[in-house]
Amino acid sequence: MLLIIENLLTKDEVKQFRAYMAQAVWEPGIKTAGTLARSAKQNLQLDDASEVATGLRNHILRKLGSHPLFISAALPGKIYPPKFNCYKDGGTYGTHIDSAIMPVPGTNMSVRGDLSATLFLSEPDEYVGGELEIDGVQGGEGIKLAAGDMVLYSSGFEHRVNPVVKGARYASFFWIESYVRDEKNRSTLFELDQTIQQLTQKLDAGDKDVLKLTGIYHNLLRSWATT
Repeated sequence: MLLIIENLLTKDEVKQFRAYMAQAVWEPGIKTAGTLARSAKQNLQLDDASEVATGLRNHILRKLGSHPLFISAALPGKIYPPKFNCYKDGGTYGTHIDSAIMPVPGTNMSVRGDLSATLFLSEPDEYVGGELEIDGVQGGEGIKLAAGDMVLYSSGFEHRVNPVVKGARYASFFWIESYVRDEKNRSTLFELDQTIQQLTQKLDAGDKDVLKLTGIYHNLLRSWATT
């Protein structure tokens, strides 16, 4: 699956993010790359333990926790703490697949990567190149969104970030472990939930057909969810 979530952050929020990031210390992204990714990863990242990264991360998590479209699509059980990167001066991340299981530093928790997310923090005209390309996913060619928009996609596909040959591409990225592990089941629930929401706008919330569909949704979720 691939879903674009527009305006997760407002333009004012993006402006505030960029002001904080401009004052932060950036490290070579290779420091956090896995063994196979080291030769492919050429970017900069914020230190996850820094005050700036912590504050921005918590803001994103608060926004995600109250965003109905994200919750409907991802059914998030766990979210890997958002990280922040910058691509410039030819920076790129070659073709790779995200790790299946990711330990969260400083905790005894790990996150299974069912879904990957990239939240764009630069406008498309601020840099040349830097497209996110996802193989095998319809609509996954050359993704380059407005600042504040986020793309959510299945983690099991090969993907890459093309070289940034001019300007700088700032983004946040993270992974989600869904309550519903199976992608087809999760997509079915998403489509059903969106249909229910659309019907609720046209019919009374107590309409018998809306109530029936809502019951089907929750019984499917009860059957397919893992906790």
